[in-house]
Amino acid sequence: MSLTVDVIPALFDNYIFLVHCTETGERTVIDPGETAPVVEALGNEDLDLVLLTHHHEDHIGGAEKLMFDYDCPILGGTYDETRGVLPPLARSLEDGDRISIGKTGTVMEIPGHTLGHLAFYFPEDRLLFCGDTLFAGGCGRMFEGDAEMLFNSLQKFKELPPTTKVYCAHEYTLKNYQFAHEMFPDDKDIEQRLVEVHKRRRQNLPTIPSTLGEEFRTNIFLRAKTVGEFADLRQKKDGF
Repeated sequence: MSLTVDVIPALFDNYIFLVHCTETGERTVIDPGETAPVVEALGNEDLDLVLLTHHHEDHIGGAEKLMFDYDCPILGGTYDETRGVLPPLARSLEDGDRISIGKTGTVMEIPGHTLGHLAFYFPEDRLLFCGDTLFAGGCGRMFEGDAEMLFNSLQKFKELPPTTKVYCAHEYTLKNYQFAHEMFPDDKDIEQRLVEVHKRRRQNLPTIPSTLGEEFRTNIFLRAKTVGEFADLRQKKDGF
C-alpha cells in the first residue's frame, strides 16, 4: 500500500482526511470543513489537491482558502458545480471518472444524502471515502434525495471488496450501534461491535476507518433487503 491516511478531527464531530502517496509524495485533502487542522497536519509539507464529496459547509468550509494558500486545485461534482454550491473547481467529476492522488481512483455518484454526492474509491489500496452516505454502523440522512435513491447508492458499495477501508466523515458510530442494538437486541455481532466502539470512544479514539466487511455484517442499513425495509429503519433512526 502506498496511500496513507491521516484522520483529522474537525468542527464538532467531522473528520477530514489527509491522504499521502508515499511513492510520489503527493498530498490530498478530502472534505476540509475548516482550514486550521489541515494546515497543522501538513506542517511544512505542500498540498497538491482538494477533493469534495458534496456541498455541505462542514465539508467545504476550508477548501477555498486551502486552494489559495497552497495553490492547489479543487475537484468536486458536476451536479453541485452546475447549481453553484461549490468553491471554484479546476475540474468537475461524474460517475466513473478517474482521479489521481499518486494512485488512481474511481469516482462514484451516490445520491441520497444530497443529490450531487460523490464517493472516491482507490482499488489498489482498497480505500473508500464516502462522505455522509455510508457511516460506520449507519447511513446519512436524506436531505435532498429519497429512500430509493439512498438505498440504491448503498448497494453500489456491495460490489467492492469486504477488505476495503471505509473513511466516513463523521463520528456517529456509537449512536449508530446503540440504535442498531435497540432494533436487533439479540444480534451478537452488533452487540460485540457496540462494546468495541464504546471502548474506543472512552479512550477518545476515532472509530474510523471501519471495513466494508464489518459494515456488511453489522450495518443494519446495508443489511436491509428492500427499499421499504430501509426507509422504515431510516425513519426510526431519524427519531432516535
